[in-house]
Amino acid sequence: MKFTTPHPSAPLAYNLVSIIAIVFILYIMQPFLVPLFISLILSIMVYPIVQFLEVKLRFNRIISALTVLLILGIIIGILIWLISVQISDFVNKSDLYTNRLTALYDEIFQYLEAHFGINEKQLLSQSDIKFEALLKDNFSRIGNLLSSSTSILSDLFLIPIYIFFFLLYRNFFVEFIHKAFPEKNNKLLNIILDQIYDVQKSYLLGLFTVMLIVGLLNSIGLLVLGIENAFFFGFLAALLLLIPYIGIIIGSLLPAVVALATKDSVWYSVGVIGVFGFVQFLEGNFITPKITGSKVSVNAFVSILSLILFSMLWGTSGMILALPITASLKIIFDHTPSLRPYGFLIGEPTADHLRSKAWSRLKHWEELKKEKEAEDSNSSDPEAS
Repeated sequence: MKFTTPHPSAPLAYNLVSIIAIVFILYIMQPFLVPLFISLILSIMVYPIVQFLEVKLRFNRIISALTVLLILGIIIGILIWLISVQISDFVNKSDLYTNRLTALYDEIFQYLEAHFGINEKQLLSQSDIKFEALLKDNFSRIGNLLSSSTSILSDLFLIPIYIFFFLLYRNFFVEFIHKAFPEKNNKLLNIILDQIYDVQKSYLLGLFTVMLIVGLLNSIGLLVLGIENAFFFGFLAALLLLIPYIGIIIGSLLPAVVALATKDSVWYSVGVIGVFGFVQFLEGNFITPKITGSKVSVNAFVSILSLILFSMLWGTSGMILALPITASLKIIFDHTPSLRPYGFLIGEPTADHLRSKAWSRLKHWEELKKEKEAEDSNSSDPEAS
């Protein structure tokens, strides 16, 4: 019986097929996995409250889980009601916004025709739809989109059921993990689980704290500019921080359009974008690093890649889940010897990695020089000799 040696490219082909199979399964299983992951993250978020109820108030585990679900449902219900009221007010004023933007559109083309000889027919064909009709249609679509987005959590009725069982069976699931990986010692598995819990809790608590601060800063900036519904637009943009990096950019467009429609100068719209951009700068460089610390150590490049990949895989839900899942994968990679290079790649680079190659060589030469001087001083010292 002859044994043939595997082709050198066989491991690479195996890894590629495995990746394709995993991605395909994740895509097909989206309706099941997305609510499950959201429920798991929310369970981690409310677990300190459950622990308080069980330890301090001596609640039964079932009663404590149901109490937390009731509190969570009331909070989400109040938020949905507030957002719905503001959206209704926004949609009711859509005709006013449309008329103002239509007039501004006509003024722009009059200016272009007067100063550059460009008229509307040269830029738009006769088959194009009317600008006013386009605006009205888009305002109604924006309202419908926002209204439907506020009812997502209520439509996912399975999420409360998942949260309840995650909280009720948490010790049971931990023991299952120990039985599923018997070759790993219990201490290492507990370290991995504790670190994943700490990362998720730090990310969630930090995210909601950052959202509160950013919402207040956005609202104050809009109030100074005199924009209508300042607190709604300010906290809506803060809520879109769930989509890292690009969420607040999307959130700034709506109040900028409202400023353009309600104010007599374009500079108000520019001011809105400037306020949101400045708040985004503060959030990215000072607020988030100070609050979340170094526990969620995923570098910006990997964060952007994960956002793109998960959005392609699961849409908007994937963008929300991208960072928590990536941070958890980093912890697993760091504790798996064969995957540690990938954990290193996900993490934050040190200061030396961001400096030039010439600087690294100079630093290395200085270290060698110091070692040489230390050796010379030790050799010339009679006591040392």
